[in-house]
Amino acid sequence: MSGTLCSWLLQCAKRSALSLSHSQHRLYFRCSCSPGLSVAWPNRTWRSSSSSHNGLDLGPGGVPRAQRHSSTHEDLEIQLTRTQINAILRANEQAVHIPEFDGRGLSAVHKFESNQLPANTPNEDRRSAATCLQTKGMMFGVFDGHGGYACAQAVSERLLYYVAVALMSRRSLEEVEDAMENLRPVLPILQWYKHHNDYNYRESASLYVEHLRVFWQELLDHEEHGEGMHPRDALDYAFRRLDADISLEAQVPLDSDLMRNTALQVAFAGSTACVAHVDTKGIHVANTGDCRAVLGVQEEDGSWSAVPLSHDHNALNGAELERVRTQHPQAERDTVVTDERLLGILMPLRAFGDVRFKWSRELQQSVLDSDCDLESLNIYQYTPPNYLTPPYLEATPELTYHKLRPKDRFLILASDGLWDMLGNEEAVRLVAEHLTGVHLQAPLSASERQMSLGQMHSLLLQRRARAVPALDPNSATHLVRHALGTNEYGEVDQERLSAMLALPEDLARMYRDDITVTIIYFNSNVIKSCDA
Repeated sequence: MSGTLCSWLLQCAKRSALSLSHSQHRLYFRCSCSPGLSVAWPNRTWRSSSSSHNGLDLGPGGVPRAQRHSSTHEDLEIQLTRTQINAILRANEQAVHIPEFDGRGLSAVHKFESNQLPANTPNEDRRSAATCLQTKGMMFGVFDGHGGYACAQAVSERLLYYVAVALMSRRSLEEVEDAMENLRPVLPILQWYKHHNDYNYRESASLYVEHLRVFWQELLDHEEHGEGMHPRDALDYAFRRLDADISLEAQVPLDSDLMRNTALQVAFAGSTACVAHVDTKGIHVANTGDCRAVLGVQEEDGSWSAVPLSHDHNALNGAELERVRTQHPQAERDTVVTDERLLGILMPLRAFGDVRFKWSRELQQSVLDSDCDLESLNIYQYTPPNYLTPPYLEATPELTYHKLRPKDRFLILASDGLWDMLGNEEAVRLVAEHLTGVHLQAPLSASERQMSLGQMHSLLLQRRARAVPALDPNSATHLVRHALGTNEYGEVDQERLSAMLALPEDLARMYRDDITVTIIYFNSNVIKSCDA
């Protein structure tokens, strides 16, 4: 998309009549730019900044804003310098190297690299990464919020704790409970790897700890807990239990108005989640919604392949669509999912929160009629159409296990903002090229051998573009750059990339979603020794 096209779109948006309609969790503006063209994007909270530094107009997080120049025809041309592009792309990147042996055992993870690029303001995606200190392994999560960031924020803070507690042995849980009971310091459960831009719900921390404690107390009540749950069971139980706690917290009296308001926002917003637990034996992936986990595998001949370790839970997944339909009477078969959305509204068919799709009408009315300012909380009183036999939504994850092999090189976890723009194979190829420095060129196919001279020239341009050295030390940034800026020749087009990054807040969501990427690289030597 060129700067000229962006200018045209901006002018269309200025001249067009905007109407606002709302449905559960997503408010949509409708903008008719020209006959036959209708564009929709979710509403969000607006934020502006007038700060500047060294002559640059700075946005949130100190990222330089686009320079806009008006012509005599009032066209807006959006231009970003290479420095500004890099500043935007790298503002949220993270890279962490993991010691092969940390005093507790060997690590199958060599390092991980991560990045986020918002389209909504504020960003509705979240990410988490942590080492399990009381058990073995590391955990990584990507969370895609909708209806605001509140639910994704809470799940990103809490879910890994629930999994870690479920993995702990009875003896370890007894030690933690004894320390809590006697007001002694509690041994840490997780070592978190936080980016400096990551945010925590500090006002709700005491509530979260209280409910986590109730969770481990209930585990202690079961004699069979013993050495702790298997990772598969721990992930499944943690997903379902956290979602139940989110629902409960929105219904009961809480200590402060601020805490209650947060609980309501979390429950009425929603979030998908994809979490990977990695140890020296293998990878357990738990997925709820449409984030995705893809494994990069290098074969003995040097070729690469992409192995999906999760499935998207949306209407394009036939098995998932049938699962949702069979949970409701035959009379609802044509209304449970319409326009590829749950009840015509929600894209993911599994999610945390989203109590609009889980609670009865009576319970929703009772909670929303309580003494709180729903308008300031961005919560609206209405019921989805054809809401007859709730619940329509659940957070139960789909679970996948993969035994690690020396040829398994990395795992990509990403929100659907990336997968909307890149396929599995293309994402693995880009990371593989970044990792090895070898630019992968497929042999000519039979059809390509019959190309005309002009077509062959285009193919050569495309292959030459792919041989350009990577600009980004961080592989997650490399993926985001290519997802946004790659043209038909396979090269990153600076004008296209500039236009995509310089879109103002009220237009950005029309062209892309929030993007979150975490790439986990495996320690092949450790995997070989454990596999022997």
